[in-house]
Amino acid sequence: MINKPNNFDWLKNTLGPGILFASTAIGVSHLVQSTRAGANYGFGLLIFIIVANLFKYPFFEFASRYSNSTGKSIIEGYELLGRWVLWSYLIITLISMFFITSAVGAVTAGFLQNLFQTDHYGLWNHLILFLICGLILTIGKYNILDSLIKVIGSILLLSTFIAFILVLFKGPVSQSLFPKINFIKTDILFIIALMGWMPTAVDLSSWNSLWTLERIKQTNFKPTLQQTLFEFNIGYISSALLSICFLTLGAYLMFETNNDFSDSSALFANQVITLYTDSIGSWSYLLISISGFSIMFGTCIAVLDGYSRSAKECFRLVFKNNKTIPFYNVTVWSIILGSMAIIFQFGSSIKNLVDLATTISFMIAPFIAFANYKLVSKSYLKEENTPQPWLKYLAIGGILYLVGFGTLFIYVRAVL
Repeated sequence: MINKPNNFDWLKNTLGPGILFASTAIGVSHLVQSTRAGANYGFGLLIFIIVANLFKYPFFEFASRYSNSTGKSIIEGYELLGRWVLWSYLIITLISMFFITSAVGAVTAGFLQNLFQTDHYGLWNHLILFLICGLILTIGKYNILDSLIKVIGSILLLSTFIAFILVLFKGPVSQSLFPKINFIKTDILFIIALMGWMPTAVDLSSWNSLWTLERIKQTNFKPTLQQTLFEFNIGYISSALLSICFLTLGAYLMFETNNDFSDSSALFANQVITLYTDSIGSWSYLLISISGFSIMFGTCIAVLDGYSRSAKECFRLVFKNNKTIPFYNVTVWSIILGSMAIIFQFGSSIKNLVDLATTISFMIAPFIAFANYKLVSKSYLKEENTPQPWLKYLAIGGILYLVGFGTLFIYVRAVL
């Protein structure tokens, strides 16, 4: 029996998936890539961040729309498009989940080392981090994740906006924040990596779908389509605004200072924290260190949960297995083992790992985007639940944008 709370109780019962989305997005794409973009290019790449947020919006919205309208995950929808689509998504998930999780884990471990001064433990920091994340998810699953992310998200919003406002009053270090971009090979590759996870990877749109269904199950409350989309938009818009905040922090405090971000995860974390303390004050170092680690820790848990849920759903559909088998727990620990293997390969270096992971995400995005677009047509949804024309046109533009930059990446790699 589904409860139907009155007044604004619906918001309390619906709030969750959008915040999880924002947490997933903020961790690496904002804290790492947006800040790097500002430090290296000033506001020169602002337009690419805005375009990525704009053109990717429909595909994440479609995932939430589909689940609310049908009561099924969008991964189940992929099967309706053809078994080959489901198999393709499973392969994409299996390829990307280890690289993405290892990149997030490497950054998070850097903040862990910085906070607790555990540099001397080396890669043990990564292993301890993943063990804690794995235990939280296998014991508490969505309930703990949902509560944890809401607390972390509040800390993040407050600290970031305070730093952003103070930096604006303080003014930029450089007087030229809009440099000419030469678009040489290294510039183009970084732009593609930046957009790959801005606000996050398109293939992670299925997580919105799964989290929406899990929230309904958790609260025993079925929101209307408008309520689900309102909650999603809170997370998406917050994420988009924060990406610009992080870009501003990097541009105002590091652009043209000849200080580049370190390739060491621990030193990188210290540099990011210093961006905040330079604007807020040295007294805030411990507070920002805790906030930075909390942000990345929340992202790490959300990514691990999202991939485990999507992989579990894929296996259930591909192998037609509806039995109560702990696929979720098995997948959580399998991802941890695979991610640790990749981290051992890359060591404490994070730039190359993050750029590789974000580029992989961008290259597979057009396939997922087109599948999501197909599933919200009249063939699969009731007409009243289909998107408005402007959103469909934006989705078409988004598909062309993803294909265009994917083609550019191949050209740059092969020719330049």
